[in-house]
Amino acid sequence: MTMMTYRRDAPVVLPKDVLIGHPQAPLTLTEYGDYECETALHNDLIVREVLQRYPGMVNFNYRHFPQTRIHQKAHKAAEAAIAAAQVGKFPQMHDLLLHNRRSLGTASLAYHARELGIGGMHFLDALVTGRFGKYVQDDLATGLKLGIKEAPTFFINGQRLEGRITVKNLCEQVDTLFQRLRPAKVKFVKAKTRHC
Repeated sequence: MTMMTYRRDAPVVLPKDVLIGHPQAPLTLTEYGDYECETALHNDLIVREVLQRYPGMVNFNYRHFPQTRIHQKAHKAAEAAIAAAQVGKFPQMHDLLLHNRRSLGTASLAYHARELGIGGMHFLDALVTGRFGKYVQDDLATGLKLGIKEAPTFFINGQRLEGRITVKNLCEQVDTLFQRLRPAKVKFVKAKTRHC
């Protein structure tokens, strides 16, 4: 397998710019999360269900909020996700990290990267040197400014969602916001979605 590598001089793809789903969707669901959180995979399954129910209408942005006092490996896992985003492999790395939350040491992260075909020594070097650590810290700082105290915390178009998320309550929120956006923005996205 040929390994993908990233150039050191290339501009960094920031977490805020990584969207899963249609980039022009009128609604963006944002999660400030921690890869070691016990509910991380469960929450991701809920998010995926919502994205499937609202194709072209909702996209997803994952921001990093590692709670390092209780999850010592979460910060490096977030760095690994950012490193993967540099070569267009964020969704795949995100999925691997969620499914392996008990195996997030540096050696395991390098193994996960090799599974995805991301360039061996470049990836390991980025983890060891903390090359992407600043961007995890930027997400943390942004989250703290928003009043976040714990992960996960969710927002839709900047509006904070309170309580535990479920498919039902998340869909209700999406429906409410979606109705407020009709008709101009939604018609544009539906037309654009047909051509993608």
